[in-house]
Amino acid sequence: MSTLTDLLAEHTSLSGADAGHLQRVVAEWQLMADLSFADLLMYVPTDSGALICVAQCRPNTAPTVFPSDQVGRVVVEDDDTSPDANPQVRRAFTSGRILREEDPTWLGHIAIRREAVPVRFSGEVVAAISRTANLAQLRMPSHLELAYQDCANDLCQMMSDGAYPQNEGNSRGLSTPRAGDGFIRVDDEGVVVFASPNALSAVHRMGWTTDLTGNHLTDVLGELLTDRFEADDTVAMIREAVAGGSGRRIEADARRASVLIRTVPLRPRGQPSGAAVLVRDVTEVKRRDRALISKDATIREIHHRVKNNLQSVSALLRLQARRTENPEARGALTEAVRRVAAIALVHELLSGSVDEEVDLDVVVDQLVPVMADVASGDSNAVVRRGGTLGVLPSDLAMPMVMVLTELIQNAVEHGFGTEDSREGEVVIEADRNTRRLVVTVRDNGVGLPPSFDIRASERLGLQIVHTLVRIELGGTLDLAPAAGGGTAAVLTVPLR
Repeated sequence: MSTLTDLLAEHTSLSGADAGHLQRVVAEWQLMADLSFADLLMYVPTDSGALICVAQCRPNTAPTVFPSDQVGRVVVEDDDTSPDANPQVRRAFTSGRILREEDPTWLGHIAIRREAVPVRFSGEVVAAISRTANLAQLRMPSHLELAYQDCANDLCQMMSDGAYPQNEGNSRGLSTPRAGDGFIRVDDEGVVVFASPNALSAVHRMGWTTDLTGNHLTDVLGELLTDRFEADDTVAMIREAVAGGSGRRIEADARRASVLIRTVPLRPRGQPSGAAVLVRDVTEVKRRDRALISKDATIREIHHRVKNNLQSVSALLRLQARRTENPEARGALTEAVRRVAAIALVHELLSGSVDEEVDLDVVVDQLVPVMADVASGDSNAVVRRGGTLGVLPSDLAMPMVMVLTELIQNAVEHGFGTEDSREGEVVIEADRNTRRLVVTVRDNGVGLPPSFDIRASERLGLQIVHTLVRIELGGTLDLAPAAGGGTAAVLTVPLR
């Protein structure tokens, strides 16, 4: 399905600023749909003069009128006769006013009432929104429904005036409370004139024991919030919204609960008319977040300590290797140092990760200098990475790094010798899709000995590789002569 940006670019000549305003409308209009108990369809004129529906929003508070997707539908003629066409939409562009049908209309077997709301930006009507309410369950509206509708009408008028939605700041990335989470309407003096049952429940959990209606919301929240900075900021936020300023959102703690509060200033036709305050009880969400943060911090601290311990083990092995006179023993200890250092590197990356994943490219890039140091002592090989290995979860990353370390070391040690005059090269290549990762460690060295079998090899490094690939990674490893000479180790790992 095409996005709003795609449809605007394909069918219209709207400026970037106009398109940005329509993006803000779509980001905020769920609130208007819920308060209206109505479906919202956004239409813009195409370059050919037709109208095209570029966005759709269904209400969470009422049955939808349009179960099928309307985005991309084109209204070609002024007298479009399709049953779901709103004849008021085109006239909203020229009149610049909200147009309402006086009598209900039938859409199939559903009775509906429609209106068209012009979307004004920088003094020009750039789009029109069809607001369609389902009247199938028509009954005497409740106090809550009347309060919702009154607020929705103010928001529609502000959209027609070009005053909604605002470019609201949200530097903390807080989520948006819905109308159903808790809705409070305050007048132009900040006095609560209506509070939904969910809003009352949220305020009662914060510690307020009496009725909310008739009280100044700033006094109530100023008394309930425990942190003075949060209390002062919340009071200032509500006063700013009531005065017709900008809306904001804040997360605050009371004695018994934590709440997310958002203010929406209401100023239809430029006259301040109070504000809508949305409240969501996030006490349980914050408790879970704190538990996850604590668990994550514990896991990261464990990785950090494991890394430190492995580095201590590596240092002890290195010290022992320096004091060992037997060349074979010194070589075995040096290999052990390298293997322990590779594991420590993975734990170091995990200690700084929040999602228990490891970027293999970072690991390989940090391992390459180590391999180069080894190569400089015994051969003239250069190790480099080509391609992107990507990110793996820690349970796959650990054995993968061990396997790559052994394959690179094996290519450096056994593929080249000090008597070779040609320039040696070891390249780590990667090919990845959604199902598998293929890593090829290719060198241009002397190649494999005749009748070589990795499963029958007595080298400890290759035995470790064979075991890790088969058991830990569930993959396959093939060693074969490379095109142009040398050896290619092809590791295939399924991504589960």
